[in-house]
Amino acid sequence: MSVKRMKKWLVKVSHSEKERIAEAERLAKELGLHTATAQLLINRGCSTISDASDFLAKRTEQFHDPFIMADMEKAASKILETVENKKKIVVYGDYDVDGVTSVSILCLYLKKIGADVDYYIPSRINEGYGMSEASISRIKSMNTALIVTVDTGITAVEEAKIIKSLDMTLIVTDHHECYGELPDAYAVVNPKRPDCSYPFKDLAGVGVVFKLLCAIEILRNKNAKAIDCIRSICLDYIDLVAIGTIADVMPLRDENRLIVSVGLMYIEKNPRMSLEQLIIASIGDAKSPKRKITSGYIGFTIAPRINAAGRIKDASIAVELFLSDDKVQASKLAEQLCNINSQRQQEENLIIEEAYDKIEKEHDFKHDPVIVLDHESWHHGIIGIVASRITERYGKPCIMISFDDAGDNKDSVESLGKGSGRSIKGMNLVDALNHCSDLLEKYGGHELAAGLSIKRENLDDFKQKINDFARGCFDGVEPISHIEAEYELLPEEVTMEQAVELYKLEPYGVSNPVPVFVMYDMVVSSITTVGQGKHTKLLLAKDSLVINAMCFRKSQDDIDVLVGDKVDVMFNLDINEFQNTKNLQYIVKDIRLNYEDYKKEESEIALYHRIKDGSFDFSKIGEKQIKEIVPERGDFADVYNLLKKELRLDNNKFSIRGIQSLLKQHGITMKYVKLKYIILVFQEMNILGVDKPEDKEDVYQFSYVYVKNKADLDKSSILRKLKAASMQKNG
Repeated sequence: MSVKRMKKWLVKVSHSEKERIAEAERLAKELGLHTATAQLLINRGCSTISDASDFLAKRTEQFHDPFIMADMEKAASKILETVENKKKIVVYGDYDVDGVTSVSILCLYLKKIGADVDYYIPSRINEGYGMSEASISRIKSMNTALIVTVDTGITAVEEAKIIKSLDMTLIVTDHHECYGELPDAYAVVNPKRPDCSYPFKDLAGVGVVFKLLCAIEILRNKNAKAIDCIRSICLDYIDLVAIGTIADVMPLRDENRLIVSVGLMYIEKNPRMSLEQLIIASIGDAKSPKRKITSGYIGFTIAPRINAAGRIKDASIAVELFLSDDKVQASKLAEQLCNINSQRQQEENLIIEEAYDKIEKEHDFKHDPVIVLDHESWHHGIIGIVASRITERYGKPCIMISFDDAGDNKDSVESLGKGSGRSIKGMNLVDALNHCSDLLEKYGGHELAAGLSIKRENLDDFKQKINDFARGCFDGVEPISHIEAEYELLPEEVTMEQAVELYKLEPYGVSNPVPVFVMYDMVVSSITTVGQGKHTKLLLAKDSLVINAMCFRKSQDDIDVLVGDKVDVMFNLDINEFQNTKNLQYIVKDIRLNYEDYKKEESEIALYHRIKDGSFDFSKIGEKQIKEIVPERGDFADVYNLLKKELRLDNNKFSIRGIQSLLKQHGITMKYVKLKYIILVFQEMNILGVDKPEDKEDVYQFSYVYVKNKADLDKSSILRKLKAASMQKNG
């Protein structure tokens, strides 16, 4: 295999930086912490004892006055008036986790205060994102007086006019960017409004609804203290607010950090019945020991199950779970969400394999920074997740478009495809789509994630236009994913005490990421596939440290390391609990050959290409080096016998590095160039069947070929040319 194209590694602090380490050690001593934890605090801007103590105790975070938000008092007063007049309210929400939790807390609260309330969430499959004339007509037929949007509505300019013409009132609550004119609604509550002075702009949609509940509660209880009203709302709803905030990947600072901190504490200590049933269903065993509730657990276990309903079925299943006060019904709904999520995972795996195949066959890596894929039958509720995985794998922005619900019109140039995209640092995806707006029917989202709809006839022009935009963003240089470690851990610093101490920095998320560490020059002791080959477990060692390292969603080919390799690792330090036993493990973020070995391998590959194109001067090297390049009959025999033995064991696919590793186990050291030429000669002379199953320079699939007589290697034109070149020394 050719040397894996490395992501760009950035390391904030390594042990070679003596002064910075000394600063962290001083802070650690004052606070009674480990040096690594102190450095993490410094990285987060807490370089003094006071700042670090405030961060750990979460003393700097506070809830802002909800009435600072533009139109908040108008919205809260109108909702109260509608409740008092016994008129119908419909909550209109989005189908993702943020939308589901927003709908749930507003409906729960309005029911609690005696409102006639219902909700409407459009079908992702049949209706798509946002409001529509058809959905408004259905809501009107419900005898509705007031529509309150949550996590959507900021772009519903035309829909607002329709609502007004039907004699209904509209209140918009949203948190998405405001582009152009605002809807003509009774109130538009969005901290990102240009004229809104609210001090924190990065609330999730459910965070905005949380502030609305606080405002209504304060208006309802004019003789009570505002802080007591906010505490009451927190007690009843902040768990769901935290889930929506985490799932929507909002920055965990300011109010969001407080929301998530308090919400996670409530979930762990006393979860609401419906959420407890979902946790039990996701674990699969009601008697399992209670686990620590972290933002990671919510983001990777709970949120996907809520999200799956809206992606491939109906988001109302998740809403009904949170509205339910019946334990039996809640248990059934929770099981249903888990089953839907399993279905989503299966479909996701099928789509990802098809997408990888299309990328390798169709994408122009040399010229196009953005991967744009389209397909007739991909489920457009899942393509966003797949786009995220593609961006992670290839380090490029990705947009996936599905014509799955175009019906009989699929093949028409007029057929409408729905797309979902993910980007990387350096290209704002909404800006990119705005650049292509003349080719799109609809679009919206965030800097790194967005959705769109497009007619088939505009697809080719869109691919060209968005790649033109991207080339400008990356200055014509191929985008490279960055990965950053905060601190270089030494083997003696990898302790259970250190891992436990990391909990003090929670909750983790955007603006306070899960700490990524780096350790250099670890040796790979063993490699095991896990989860039917979907994951890989490594045993890594350095000095006295021996530790398991999990590479999730990575095969052995993906990680491209072998037993015996010396590697550098970027990882999260994790505590794995199994059968009441706790062990430390690494969660691998990236792994690569250590720098010295990488450069050697890179040099060997470059040498092969110089020999191949005739630019290498053999006269400048000695006989010993020539012998390391030009294979002799004994070298061919060593490789042939090894591969023949592996073929008998049904092992037929190897990288050059893999063959080198196997040879080394038999006491044979063979450099890249020599082994590469041996394989090429095997292929030329049909000594072994040699195919290239993948679009990778140095991965081969071998098969046994019956040869009656010994091969005459002198008949190989490849070998003759190599030997002739090597004779330059004597020319």
